[in-house]
Amino acid sequence: MSNAEIVKTAVITGYGINADRELERAFILAGSEAERIHIQDLIEKPSRLKDFHILAFPGGFSFGDHIGSGLVFAHLFKKHLMSELKSFIDSGKLIIGICNGFQVLVKMGVLPDFEGDWSPDVSLIHNNTGLFENSWLTVSFNSSSPCVWTKGLDEMDVPIRHGEGRFITATDEVLDKIERENLAALRYLDRNPNGSVNNIAGLTDRTGRILGLMPHPEAFLCRENHPGWASGNITEGSGLEIFRNGVQYIKNSLCR
Repeated sequence: MSNAEIVKTAVITGYGINADRELERAFILAGSEAERIHIQDLIEKPSRLKDFHILAFPGGFSFGDHIGSGLVFAHLFKKHLMSELKSFIDSGKLIIGICNGFQVLVKMGVLPDFEGDWSPDVSLIHNNTGLFENSWLTVSFNSSSPCVWTKGLDEMDVPIRHGEGRFITATDEVLDKIERENLAALRYLDRNPNGSVNNIAGLTDRTGRILGLMPHPEAFLCRENHPGWASGNITEGSGLEIFRNGVQYIKNSLCR
C-alpha cells in the first residue's frame, strides 16, 4: 500500500481520558494507521489535523467532568481549534466520538449542527436511574441513516459505561428533525439504560460522516470481550465493523 492509500487516524487524548488505547487499537485492527495525540499538543500545533483522515474522541472522564461531562474538552477544542476542525469536516473527512467523546461533540455543537453555526441543541445529561450504568446491551442500527460508520449494520451487543448518557433535545422541533432525517443512527434495543428520548444511543450529522454514540464498540474487538464468549457462537468482536466501515469509506473516497 502506498503512502497515499494509508488511512491515518488521530485519537485525541488528554486529562481524564481512559479509553484512548482501546480506540487506537480498534483503528489499527480495522486497517488504519493510528496515533494518540494529546489535546494540548494539538492546540500548540493545530496544523497537525491536516495529516489525518479520521478524528476520534475516546471515552473517559475528561477533566474530571466536574462541571459537566465533556464540557471543558469541548470548550478547549472550540476555542482553539474551531477553524481547523471546520476545515477538517469540510474536506470530507470523518469524526467519531464515543461516550465522553459523544458528549464533547454535542457540547461543541458539532452534532447535529442544523444551523451550521455549532450551536448546541442536544445534550447528554445524568441517567434517569441516578446510577452509573456499566453493563452489556443490544443496539439496533437505522438502515435509513446516512451514517457511513453504521452502513450495513443491523444489531450489535455492546457495553455501556456512563453516568451521563441520557440523550435529550432542546425542543421537540429538533427531535422531529432528527427523526425525519434519520439522524438517529442507533438505538437501545432490549432496554433503555438512561432514559434517552426515543431510545437514541447514537447520532450522526446530515453528511453521515460524523458519529457520536454512548456505547463502546472499541471494547468489543475480540470474542473474549463478550460475556457470552464461551458459548462458541462468537467469532470476533462485532465492534470492529464500525471502525472498518469508517476506514473503508476513507479508502474509497479520499485515498484513491
